[in-house]
Amino acid sequence: VAGKVYHSLALKSDGTVWAWGRNIFGGLGDGTNTDRSTPVQVSGLTGVTQIAIGTFHSLALKSDGTVWAWGWNSDGQLGDGTNDDTNLPVQVSGLSGVTQVAGGGFHCLALLSDGTVWGWGRDRDSELGDGTNTDRNTPVQFSDITGVTQIAAGDAHSLAVKSDGTVWACGLNTSGQLGNGTTDDSVTPVAVSGYHGVASIAGGDSHS
Repeated sequence: VAGKVYHSLALKSDGTVWAWGRNIFGGLGDGTNTDRSTPVQVSGLTGVTQIAIGTFHSLALKSDGTVWAWGWNSDGQLGDGTNDDTNLPVQVSGLSGVTQVAGGGFHCLALLSDGTVWGWGRDRDSELGDGTNTDRNTPVQFSDITGVTQIAAGDAHSLAVKSDGTVWACGLNTSGQLGNGTTDDSVTPVAVSGYHGVASIAGGDSHS
């Protein structure tokens, strides 16, 4: 299951995805913009192995390593090369071999089988880690980080665990959520200070 501010998702053992809650931007993926107080099936999706969720958008990773998204797309968070909302799943452009997905407030992350991290959507706080503050409606690779084994996203920051057990972070840091001893935002991943042997991470609104 996955939940965010306004809606929820569930992945069933048969590979289908179900959703409920607010649907003003189509984040439930059932072809409507009607709020639902009981689960409805996301249209046209099967073979799903993982789900993630943003403020008004949703993500699904399929068994073939492709990523699909639906809902609000104001900042390119659906990754399909447009900024058009959709209430049906669309494929994220140019991604294959994906092993994990994560949803931030208005951005998304994907971990590839080669240990690289890719992001798309809002980047005004540098949460895409590519050295810029430029929103992206197709995925871009995080700079200067490889060997990643796990990813997570906060509202406007991103996190990665490397195979050596270190944690790296980029994006908004006003509350110290990057963990590097400063409150300065970072446009590329920086190491969380003095932290090793990490097996799992999670991102909150403004904490990690």
